Amino acid sequence: MKLSRGADEKTAWGHCAAHVLRIGWPGAMAACLLLTVAACSAAAPGSAQASRGASPAGGSGLPSPAPAETSPAAAVAANPGCRGAETIPVATAAELRRALADARPGQTIVLRPGIYQGNFTATTSGTPGAPISLCGSRSAVLDGGDVRHGYVVHLDRASWWRLSGFTVQNGQKGVVADGVTHDLITGLLVHSIGDEGIHLREFSSDNVVSHCVVRQTGLRKAFFGEGIYVGSAHHNWCKYTGCRPDTSDRNVIAYNDIADTTAENIDIKEGTTGGTIVGNHLDGTGMATSAATAWVNVKGNHWTITGNFGTSSEGDGFQVHQVYPGWGLGNVFSHNHAAVHGPGYGIYVQNRRLGTVVSCSNVVTSAVAGFSNVACVAG
Repeated sequence: MKLSRGADEKTAWGHCAAHVLRIGWPGAMAACLLLTVAACSAAAPGSAQASRGASPAGGSGLPSPAPAETSPAAAVAANPGCRGAETIPVATAAELRRALADARPGQTIVLRPGIYQGNFTATTSGTPGAPISLCGSRSAVLDGGDVRHGYVVHLDRASWWRLSGFTVQNGQKGVVADGVTHDLITGLLVHSIGDEGIHLREFSSDNVVSHCVVRQTGLRKAFFGEGIYVGSAHHNWCKYTGCRPDTSDRNVIAYNDIADTTAENIDIKEGTTGGTIVGNHLDGTGMATSAATAWVNVKGNHWTITGNFGTSSEGDGFQVHQVYPGWGLGNVFSHNHAAVHGPGYGIYVQNRRLGTVVSCSNVVTSAVAGFSNVACVAG
């Protein structure tokens, strides 16, 4: 979707990032939620439409990369997330693999502009006081080379990482985080992916995915082409989480720009609890009706969905489903703006017994079926 970020949003998330670095995750998470929800609620409905027209991306196309700068200092200047006490500049795929293998807490791996061919895995964790960073400009491109195979970036039990600024393309999956906590994935461009763009999985909790642009997913199989995906479907629990629910909990999906996904822009699986979806810009253009009929499908428990802006759906704007007993319960929708331009509801709830709270603060337009199939509540 064609969106520039508002000043209030930037300010809120800037303060949030400062809290993350200064006081560690638990306190910073609460600060993030307060700041992002406040900024989002303060935005006028018309302001999102105005900012859409100002985008450099043009439709659901990809933003143009910034001119290439070759020095590590230039990369740091272009991406504040590249700053660190110990920076490790890399310029080739071999150097990047070596830096990831040797990574230790407090290091910042700086990607110089260029193409890094292959798939890349991190397995070492940072610490609350010394996270590990991998950063670069959009001109630093991690290219998996084949949408049928591989994870372009895999955080494999690697917690306290920050991925920032660079481009991820041409893999079966873009960014996959397995068994991680307190990771920050921010400002990436993820596109031309066989299945899902960004996936938090295998008990990955207390992470943030923010300010990413996700485009052109589902090139291998439309049914698996989600933009951002949290958890695992129950029929995969034995594959990934020892036949237990994939409790990827308390994750925050914030201020991302997601379009041209064949499946949902954001898919929240059964087994997950207590996450937040805030301030995202969602577009159903390019969605396959065989794979999805809403921008967001929530099947977990007690998620907060607030201040998101969506347009153009093949069915509904937002959906809640129960696909496994005990899940799909107690989710809350408020201050969302849904320009559906489709046959469904702004917010569809599979069953009133799920206890979904739909606030009257949501704004729904161009939804043939109406505002919601459940009555809204004040607030």
